[in-house]
Amino acid sequence: MANVLVNAPKTAKRGAVVEIKALIQHPMETGFRTGPNGSIYPRNIIQRFTATWNGAEIVSIDLSPAISANPFVSFSAVARESGTIKLSWTGDNGFAVEEQVAIAVE
Repeated sequence: MANVLVNAPKTAKRGAVVEIKALIQHPMETGFRTGPNGSIYPRNIIQRFTATWNGAEIVSIDLSPAISANPFVSFSAVARESGTIKLSWTGDNGFAVEEQVAIAVE
């Protein structure tokens, strides 16, 4: 299982712009690198990141082999209602991780 760090405010004023930051630990292998015996390391990347607020998609990112190991994502959203932000990462070899944070809107 991947280690995920999420930084989001616990509360926000209605209509305020909030910043959400997320870092996931993942080894990321492009599938182009050769090992010491000449064989190619198999590709292992995170292919997609999505974020939803109470089920409504707010961010969607398609990633490629050029993305770094342990990708960091930062995005902003307008706080309209209290709820849960769900962050999802999916990738090669059945990789799937979800993390949730709650934000109370005042």
